[in-house]
Amino acid sequence: TELAWTLFGDDICSISPPNENIVVNNPSRPWWERYQPISYKICTRSGNENEFRDMVTRCNNVGVRIYVDAVINHMCGEGGGAGTSSTCGSYFNAGNREFPAVPYSGWDFNDGKCKTSSGGIESYNDAYQVRDCRLVGLLDLALEKDYVRTQIANYLNNLIDIGVAGFRLDASKHMWPGDIKAVLDKLHNLNTKWFPGGSRPFIFQEVIDLGGEAITSSEYFGNGRVTEFKYGAKLGTVIRRWNGEKMAYLKNWGEGWGFMPSDRALVFVDNHDNQRGHGAGGSSILTFWDARLYKMAVGFMLAHPYGFTRVMSSYRWPRYFVNGQDVNDWIGPPNNNGVIKEVTINPDTTCGNDWVCEHRWRQIRNMVIFRNVVDGQPFQNWWDNGSNQVAFGRGNKGFIVFNNDDWSLSTTLQTGLPGGTYCDVISGDKINGNCTGIKVYVSSDGKAQFSISNSAEDPFIAIHADSKL
Repeated sequence: TELAWTLFGDDICSISPPNENIVVNNPSRPWWERYQPISYKICTRSGNENEFRDMVTRCNNVGVRIYVDAVINHMCGEGGGAGTSSTCGSYFNAGNREFPAVPYSGWDFNDGKCKTSSGGIESYNDAYQVRDCRLVGLLDLALEKDYVRTQIANYLNNLIDIGVAGFRLDASKHMWPGDIKAVLDKLHNLNTKWFPGGSRPFIFQEVIDLGGEAITSSEYFGNGRVTEFKYGAKLGTVIRRWNGEKMAYLKNWGEGWGFMPSDRALVFVDNHDNQRGHGAGGSSILTFWDARLYKMAVGFMLAHPYGFTRVMSSYRWPRYFVNGQDVNDWIGPPNNNGVIKEVTINPDTTCGNDWVCEHRWRQIRNMVIFRNVVDGQPFQNWWDNGSNQVAFGRGNKGFIVFNNDDWSLSTTLQTGLPGGTYCDVISGDKINGNCTGIKVYVSSDGKAQFSISNSAEDPFIAIHADSKL
């Protein structure tokens, strides 16, 4: 696996919460149990602290950085019961707010601060509720207390010292920005074994802001990047051609669509929540289940300069829709009696055992390389046919063409690239100076002829400086 991440230039891997969580048996071991902490011991179905250290060390040694999903807003649900039904066997009593493995007690939760009758969030028009009350019944930590901040910082610092490079702060909308800052101010610099002295952890905060609520993403910009959930929701609508949307409208994609500033945005086509109908974005979200459109969306995202991009890597589960709802959306990763299955690698470098490994699909891994090659280059040479055929370049380093119409594309376009023969990295690979896919001939004036059938397996073409033959 180290080979895949380094060869394709992904550079960063964002992982599931590594700390001890509640064990849920009804339904049987759902993925979301990992978002219900019991302690800050590194001990989950993914492995123990020694195995985690080994993974982080091996990844750092080949230049792959690890970002951890940090669940620090809450502990388990109020109905979690009492006992040792936890991934490391730590005792807890949810009803009494007792988590001795941290330790937290009743004094460390927001029960007294929340003003709703239920103790849960009842209205997203009230910022106090959203941050001081329980999110879907999850026990809300009192992050205004220095003691609580210190427990969280100790956990994150343990991860930093092990070699972790950054954090996704889960449920950031449900924490006060100032409380997050107070925790971040306690964090160590990154481990100098792998990072320059004085390096700070990369922070991105999960804030779902689709507009119309009391809380906005901009409140969190001072702490780091913020998830831009409008991105995948809108891009899905465009690529699906819903509501009269067309790719021609993507000419001013980014801030022009009402998104946050590019240097604050963490963007993605789908994530672990909304690929199964949770979180934000609804049915427009594209996922691996819609592979043809999904590859186009991810290709567009990786070619476009807006935001800091994240690619999803999933597992399959048996979807079963009842009245438009997937009743199996809870199902956890592929497993044998609760033990997570190995990620086997097929001869074509994709994955087996129901692991989807989108990051290994040729079209996606090659677009990750494209993004690295064109980094810092201006967005230019936009072309569209007024419908769903579009193209654009990144300086003199890369060019991409899409045909999402119901008819073929055949046209000559200005690529901005130096003359020569290029290998399309969507239909194939450049291997030992040869191209296994479509060849694109760029003349000395930068122009090239493109033909893309609307029935092509992947109706887009991408060429870049490193795919020149």
